[in-house]
Amino acid sequence: MGSEGPKAVTIHVTGFKKFQGVAENPTESIVNNLKDFVERRGLPPGATLGSCTVIEAAGDGALPLLYQTLESGISSTTNNEQVVWLHLGVNSGALKFAIEKQAVNEATFRCPDELGWQPQQLPIVSEDGETSLARKTSCCTEEILKFLKKGAFDVMISDDAGRFVCNYVYYHSLRLAEQKGHKSLFVHVPLFSRIDQETQMLFVAALLEAIASTC
Repeated sequence: MGSEGPKAVTIHVTGFKKFQGVAENPTESIVNNLKDFVERRGLPPGATLGSCTVIEAAGDGALPLLYQTLESGISSTTNNEQVVWLHLGVNSGALKFAIEKQAVNEATFRCPDELGWQPQQLPIVSEDGETSLARKTSCCTEEILKFLKKGAFDVMISDDAGRFVCNYVYYHSLRLAEQKGHKSLFVHVPLFSRIDQETQMLFVAALLEAIASTC
């Protein structure tokens, strides 16, 4: 029997709308412009940019739409295809990009989300048990970091995605990815006032290449 060869990689991307303290979320602009940007630059052979979706910066109230978004990228998957969910969020105090290694099962929102929910020390998924439980990405974060640093991007690996909506979405995505045999990764970006939009678009395009080359 012959080898099936390497799996094709399809990367679905999400960003967030505005939330308290961030009137213009850079990830909304990045995700809305990503398809056109990637079409001009191209991706490595075997890599495809799937859906690009901007979701509400909310937790429990936005959960049905989040799962609908995640499941929509799964329905058309073939056996010889690796699906990766890439979630982009903003850290308004950051000066560099951050690849998040994990999410924890705790929702402690520093302010109400965009639907008015503000949990404190609640498990994100109660059946998973303690709020201290962490789910880790199966993506090769160290290899992705090396790839991006070759492009001279100011990027680091982080093991704390906070406890707000970013961590909430990442936890649910990691959990679903594990169930479905897919991969999930969350990356925090700075505000455009810290790193300009063109550089951030170039970073995300390079990030797609890094993910495709390390899957």
